[in-house]
Amino acid sequence: MTVEEFAESDGRFDHPALRALWLAGRGEWEQAHEIAQSEESREGAWVHAYLHRAEGDTSNAGYWYRRAGRPAETGDLHAEWEAIVMELLNHAS
Repeated sequence: MTVEEFAESDGRFDHPALRALWLAGRGEWEQAHEIAQSEESREGAWVHAYLHRAEGDTSNAGYWYRRAGRPAETGDLHAEWEAIVMELLNHAS
């Protein structure tokens, strides 16, 4: 599945982090955050970090990047969203 196919899909994903990213891609931050916050995996922490960075809360994002074992991102938000989508899709298949 490509990023475009992911974005255009119906959003029914078994993996909670993918579901949260799909919602985030539609601007549904609150729902995405609820899912990411309840997901205790490193992938969930990465999505959680992205969501806090997207809202401008870089200190909270930094905490979640550390929990995810990832360096804090500072680049383009959409590029990060795409990178997370691709990595999670590759791990899910």
